[in-house]
Amino acid sequence: MKPTHLRLRRACAAAAATGVLIAPAAAGSASGASVPGRSAAASTVAAIPTPTPTASADTDTGFTPLTPAVAAQLDAAVRQVMREAQVPGVTVGLWAPGKGSYVRSFGVADKATGAPMTPDLHVRIGSETKTFTVTALLQLVDQGKVGLDDHIGDYVTGVPNGDRITLRELAGMRSGLFNYSMDGDFIAQLQADPERYVAPRQLLDHSFKHPVQFEPGAEFDYSNTNLILLGLVVEKITGRPLHEVIAKDVLGPAGLRSTVFPTSPALPVPYAHGYTDQTASGKVEDSTRWNPSWAWAAGEMVSDLQDLRSWARTLATGTLLKPATQAERLKTTPMDIPGAGYGLGIFDVQGWIGHNGSIPGYEVLPVYLPSAQATMVIALNTDSQYKGQEPSTLFGEAVTSIVTPDHVYPGHKPVVPRTG
Repeated sequence: MKPTHLRLRRACAAAAATGVLIAPAAAGSASGASVPGRSAAASTVAAIPTPTPTASADTDTGFTPLTPAVAAQLDAAVRQVMREAQVPGVTVGLWAPGKGSYVRSFGVADKATGAPMTPDLHVRIGSETKTFTVTALLQLVDQGKVGLDDHIGDYVTGVPNGDRITLRELAGMRSGLFNYSMDGDFIAQLQADPERYVAPRQLLDHSFKHPVQFEPGAEFDYSNTNLILLGLVVEKITGRPLHEVIAKDVLGPAGLRSTVFPTSPALPVPYAHGYTDQTASGKVEDSTRWNPSWAWAAGEMVSDLQDLRSWARTLATGTLLKPATQAERLKTTPMDIPGAGYGLGIFDVQGWIGHNGSIPGYEVLPVYLPSAQATMVIALNTDSQYKGQEPSTLFGEAVTSIVTPDHVYPGHKPVVPRTG
């Protein structure tokens, strides 16, 4: 197997879909409930408001009203992606003021028992975690305890080019540091024992044995190494473990009650089982109990649909930050696909703002479209790619083609091969 096969995925649409990781709990929104008497493979259906407009996108917001006819289109599109990509289970949530909502789960959460996928299940959110880590950092910027143009070498020793790489460049994926999750030794060790604990400093060792890829700020290159360093910066400045900082300073103020930064492989109940082909044999295995410590500040967190819904809006609108800091966060530089840019731990892809996440067994895509004040969250229990594309991207494209034809995520077929 290629050494790039097992790693934290890109958290940006650049490589076919993106990232690894995710977020918390939420304010009142429609949620699905199990339908008695339905088979495990049947969909779990939420009540859908029935506004009168046609199935075409509203000219004011560019968002198609979620009528029963549109819901039927969405059902068919989601099921088609599931069949083609062989996805065990997926939950799709859409919310837009005045346009209705759509919250449905399809397939199974546990292939062994046939238990159905439902909207209340916890999943690992991979690179969505990055949005929480960077938010914690930006809160420290707001408090005057750190500057975005400080050098990482001021906080962490032994970093190649540490006297030149800024925290801004780390958060914006422009450091030039090698992505530890693409290191061959790292991949072999993780495949050999996916339940072992890996410390942040060990992750950096896998990165720093490689030469830097380019001069600081010269290019965009998605690297999980950047977030491990930012996590260490947050810990050094606050004097607290990263999971405690995020719980108290980010999750609490954001009102996220179902999102956690775990300190063990355990998942909060209820949860969906995860399935991946990123294994030593290449065969699909249950990765539910794999230790996510190797993702740490870049992708270790767990959340559910409603928390991700709430977080997508909070992240995009910057309610936890000063306006000037949020403005800095949203300044994007081009990625490797048209119509997409990456800011500070956040992307803008065809107008959808947020971050995706992928970690062995799970993927999430929580994004917000400011022009329609609309939120889309997709959560599924596999990361196995289909024809070189992340399944979350396939779902995102299928859904947005129907509800936001002027803002189709990610806007084209990816041309970059699978990467971390």
